[in-house]
Amino acid sequence: MSVKEVLRMGHPFLRKVAQPVKEPLSAEIQALIVDLRDTMQARNGAGLAAPQIGSPWRVVIYGTGSPNPRYPEAPIIRETVLINPVLEPIGSDAQTGWEGCLSVPGLRGEVTRWQRVDVRAMDQNGNMIQRQLDGFEARVVQHECDHLDGVLFPQRLASAAKFGYTEELVNSGLISATPS
Repeated sequence: MSVKEVLRMGHPFLRKVAQPVKEPLSAEIQALIVDLRDTMQARNGAGLAAPQIGSPWRVVIYGTGSPNPRYPEAPIIRETVLINPVLEPIGSDAQTGWEGCLSVPGLRGEVTRWQRVDVRAMDQNGNMIQRQLDGFEARVVQHECDHLDGVLFPQRLASAAKFGYTEELVNSGLISATPS
């Protein structure tokens, strides 16, 4: 297992724009995918982007394989690797929902995202894929792709009044009890 340290908000690397991957089948990128998978699973993440573990590449992994303790009400999502993802909103419908982040531990905030998105990327085998995503899966992919552009979810808050420590938000009844 290769669980990596997850960089936290304030680390300058998280503000950098990630570089496109030119050789998706290279040993470096394949090892990165293993590191992302192991780290995401060890931390009960719904997704993880390469910059969060100090890698400069445009690679994300997401999925909740089994019920996720950080998002117990979320649907199960199959694990997916996206290399050089490009997102396009489908329609103009947006949804506001609570988000957390492994790089922003202990905090949650309400963020407005597109309800549906079209994603085009390469998978871990270098094959081009295109999918239309909606709901929680679309939210997770948008959140992770923001990391590739140096954006953390607090920069997208719907309202600063709906941002705080998970424990306090639970105690005030704004969110249900979930570990951060």
